[in-house]
Amino acid sequence: MTLGRGQRIGALLVLALASTVSLVGCSSLGYYAQSVGGHLELMRRARPVTDWLADEATPAALRERLKLSQQMRDFAVRELHLPDNRSYRSYADLGRNAVVWNVVAAPELSLTLKTWCYPMMGCVGYRGYFDRAAADALAETLKAEGLDVNVYGVSAYSTLGWTNWLGGDPLLNTFIRWPEGELARLIFHELAHQVAYAADDTSFNESFATAVERLGGARWRESHGLGDADDAAYEQRRRDFRALGLRTRASLEALYRSAMSGADKRTRKTEILAAMRAELMRLKVEAWAGYSGYDSWAQRANNASLGVQAAYDELVPDFERLFNAQGRDFTRFYAEVQRLAALPKAERRATLQQRR
Repeated sequence: MTLGRGQRIGALLVLALASTVSLVGCSSLGYYAQSVGGHLELMRRARPVTDWLADEATPAALRERLKLSQQMRDFAVRELHLPDNRSYRSYADLGRNAVVWNVVAAPELSLTLKTWCYPMMGCVGYRGYFDRAAADALAETLKAEGLDVNVYGVSAYSTLGWTNWLGGDPLLNTFIRWPEGELARLIFHELAHQVAYAADDTSFNESFATAVERLGGARWRESHGLGDADDAAYEQRRRDFRALGLRTRASLEALYRSAMSGADKRTRKTEILAAMRAELMRLKVEAWAGYSGYDSWAQRANNASLGVQAAYDELVPDFERLFNAQGRDFTRFYAEVQRLAALPKAERRATLQQRR
């Protein structure tokens, strides 16, 4: 698992550039240009899955994964009522292990993420780049401003369905060989972003997609008999990691709200993060059979990385309760989520959380 695997640069692509040139300055145009160029290169490399399957040169292992991905894609439409369109019906090999690199930042003594705002898309707590060097350059600028900063590779991203006319979002080499349960969850997560999107509310959007991922993943596992040890181990690691992140964020939030001096807060912050890393190491050795997938995250963990983790976790229980309240019917659930997405943010949160 890669933390934030579904974080997206969203609609910062052809549509955004074409419709907002008069609304942004020259520096912003440079950012939009790299977004457009990166996505067009991605689409240039993409071919329909049917072409890959018909091509005798396609490696057998890749052929089987592509067949499996289309079973998942059909399942998403048939069982989860997710959009039936061109997304994830093509495949591209990018020749690298991430499709984009996200930059996230937060103040030294706060978990509130810095946001960037875009026409049509609203404000989000990350900045995505197809070029790692460009992401690193922004990160250095933000660090010089005294912010906690994190740069991480993203395996998949969504254009929110806005580029289906170009061929939709393709399957990628960055995730196609993931274990079956993880691959299914990723596809369901990304498609969920095409169902509902609330501008200026990253936590709402990501928590909704994560809820669909979890609900849909459970149905896929049940219907395909995935009760194996690998999948069970993945689920346990994910639960352990999220619980630890929740406890750490709660400790830091209490610290930052306290009346302690800035110097004392910095000292205590260091202690809290050290304790979190020690607990991750204990879990790795005692509960995860040496699994090292969180090692890199732990080394870089700071306010920014904990803040972005919260976007994926914060409202998931609320969405799961909402799903149950809608009779565990995906169509009714999506309709209610779409209604909530159209509300002002404060009213949206209050309505979603009223069943707590």
